[in-house]
Amino acid sequence: MTLLAIETSCDETAAAVVDGGGGLLSSVVASQAAAHAVHGGVVPELAARMHLERIAAVVEEALRPAGGWGAVEGIAVTRGPGLVGCLLVGTGYAQAAAAARGIPVVGVSHMVGHVWAARLARPDLEPPFVALVVSGGHTDLVHVRGPGEAELLGATRDDAVGEAFDKVARLLGLPYPGGPAIDRAATAGDPARYRLPRPVLPDFAFSFSGLKTAVRYLLDDRLAADPRGLQRPGLVADVAASFQAAAVDTLCLQLEAALEHTGAGRVVVVGGVASNRALRAAVARRCGALADVIIPAPEFCTDNAAMIGVAGGLEVARRGYDRDPIVVDPGLTAYS
Repeated sequence: MTLLAIETSCDETAAAVVDGGGGLLSSVVASQAAAHAVHGGVVPELAARMHLERIAAVVEEALRPAGGWGAVEGIAVTRGPGLVGCLLVGTGYAQAAAAARGIPVVGVSHMVGHVWAARLARPDLEPPFVALVVSGGHTDLVHVRGPGEAELLGATRDDAVGEAFDKVARLLGLPYPGGPAIDRAATAGDPARYRLPRPVLPDFAFSFSGLKTAVRYLLDDRLAADPRGLQRPGLVADVAASFQAAAVDTLCLQLEAALEHTGAGRVVVVGGVASNRALRAAVARRCGALADVIIPAPEFCTDNAAMIGVAGGLEVARRGYDRDPIVVDPGLTAYS
């Protein structure tokens, strides 16, 4: 079973080919980050139009090293969550291509794709494990007991951690996307310079709105004393490092509690924020003695189609291909 996988949930047009053994034959991602940076964030209509312009070329590029359309036995495509216009481009293309070539198609949850991206780092990964899913739209702790069998232990009650990174970067005058910008700025800063809150809530829940507000008040105080403060690299670096340390510590505290609660011997950290260097190092250091830690390479943490191919293969094995037309679900939350 060789699957072509397509991912268009937000601002990355991606295609990949995964073979029957879960091996990755190709992975192509066309980023829209530069186009959206001038707006300070993703513009949904612009994202959908750019997917329309790029998807055919991206798919063809992914198929080339895999042997072309003749090697494809099925298509896996993201059906949600995400921006509705973007999802419609991907599912529409996938279903039209499948119909034209007489091959089946399966719709896949973007979030399930993130979880199983861990198999791109550890092909032999098997449940049970705890997954920390951290991105611009989600901060979730999930207990995965098997393919199609997962329990959401806790989630953010307001801002996702990636959203908090973007908003704090904007406060600091750093470019979009904010996560990588803060990661870079923090390398020159002192993470202990400013003590910021670590909100640890019951039921493995997260809240980052208060942390973001604390950074805003901190900057108000500093700028009242020195209106040119943001032009001084030391202030930006120290605030970035202090914010990043607080966010990472909060994530690790809840992850450690989830590991103790479930008794799981494996932990995976996935999603765009999993490419953050401080988070990767902290999880390895703090959870390494408690569990086997698996974090995909950074290119498989951010949105990509390879993870959709892996998850699609598991979906086909579990329930087969879709018989009815795929219905997109922008608010899809299920991990099973």
